Amino acid sequence: MTAVLVTGYSGFIGSHLVERLLKLGYKVIGVDNFNDNYSKERKLKNIESFSNDKNFISVNKDLNDCTIEDFEAYKIKYVIHLAGQPGVRDSWGIDFNKYVHNNITATQNLLDLLIRLNSVEKLIYGSSSSVYGNASKLPTTEDVLPAPVSPYGVTKLAGENLCFAYSQNYNFNFVALRFFTVYGPRQRPDMFIMKLIKKALTDEEVVIFGDGTQKRDFTYISDIIDGIVAAISKGSSVYNLARGETVSLKEVCLILKDLLGNIKIKFDSTQKGDVHCTWGDITRSKKELDYNPIVDLYQGLVHQVNWAKENLSWL
Repeated sequence: MTAVLVTGYSGFIGSHLVERLLKLGYKVIGVDNFNDNYSKERKLKNIESFSNDKNFISVNKDLNDCTIEDFEAYKIKYVIHLAGQPGVRDSWGIDFNKYVHNNITATQNLLDLLIRLNSVEKLIYGSSSSVYGNASKLPTTEDVLPAPVSPYGVTKLAGENLCFAYSQNYNFNFVALRFFTVYGPRQRPDMFIMKLIKKALTDEEVVIFGDGTQKRDFTYISDIIDGIVAAISKGSSVYNLARGETVSLKEVCLILKDLLGNIKIKFDSTQKGDVHCTWGDITRSKKELDYNPIVDLYQGLVHQVNWAKENLSWL
């Protein structure tokens, strides 16, 4: 049975990925320190479907504290690195040290372990569209010069560069996947769509930073997981994982109003690090990963709203 190491397995993307890998017949070794970006109780609910699976092994440690002894018995063939400190707005100021610790030094320690394991054939790094900043080209191709405008984006780009440096010097396969605004069931509670849904269900006001004309390339979670799984056997470069279209926040609000009824919205000033538009060109991903996102925004929001109604305690 092929062994895959997944870091950040209790998070939004990580928990969906582990579910998929187990269904595909992989043995999964998961690393997670259940950091405080949101509650441990929610993360434990994320992993309920597989926490007792016989083919899942958990290593509940800070990635910075992991040693070769934590992994050497499993003959790990693939490493999928999703762990990290998320969020643009919280990356300014006093909390930046968390981003350095969880996004940069943790990645370096993982790489140091990877090159000593010998069995690892490929590293897949979960990056972010935040590395582009206010991209000079829309839709944005992977060869656009990264220019992050937030400390978070800086740390994600630093992680990419570390992985590239190690792969070049230690001769292993490396793929970076730049995720564009992932949404769906179990989305982080601080994310725009999840906040809107929660506030609508509890009849509370939601604050939108900016005037609502800013646009995002919203990408449904199952399409993201398809792309990650494809990268296990395909690809050797940097790839955008996006829907390949861009939609304004106001348009999202209109869809959710249709699904949930009235939403109380208050517009506030734009926050530092927020870009006006993200829009990923997925030509390379389609060609080299056979990536083909199939869930449109309306369908995806229906899935997320239905999940939220059935899981009010998670919210």
